[in-house]
Amino acid sequence: MPDDLGRYLTAGPRVGLRPFSPDDAEEFTARARESGELHRPWLFPPSTPEAYAAYAGALIEDPARAGFLVCEHAEGVAGGRIAGFVNINNIVRGAFRSGALGYGAFAHAAGRGLFTEALGLLLAYAFGPLELHRLEANIQPGNTASRALVQRAGFRLEGFSPAMLFIDGAWRDHERWAVTGPS
Repeated sequence: MPDDLGRYLTAGPRVGLRPFSPDDAEEFTARARESGELHRPWLFPPSTPEAYAAYAGALIEDPARAGFLVCEHAEGVAGGRIAGFVNINNIVRGAFRSGALGYGAFAHAAGRGLFTEALGLLLAYAFGPLELHRLEANIQPGNTASRALVQRAGFRLEGFSPAMLFIDGAWRDHERWAVTGPS
């Protein structure tokens, strides 16, 4: 990664991953509000400054979570538009070394291949510096875009869990996808 990419922890040709910051509240919440139709009923990212502060604060402070903004960049310059986010939740260390993946693209970035690149960067970071061995993604069966994304990243379908998570007022079925890092 070129040194001039600022706050990015890792970067590819079109996107970089960087930590959440309190300074990102205005842009993040505006993008979340613009993307409501894209996200429903799968996802509900924070859309107010107060909700963002709580969300980002938990990602920053909780050692069982790691959150990253996906930002577009051009010509090796950091600081591009926030395209979405990728988070690793429920991180367990020790012999398990696992985490649960969560992510969301904002409407202006959807369908452009940015998240295929971002997820590849995240996997390299998770299996490298974070020293994880396994990532899981729980996806509602009707979310074809999300299923296609994890398939492109090498995740395998491991099972089905009926009524797994309470989302948007109902218990939702989920497919369980996983990928493991190099042994």
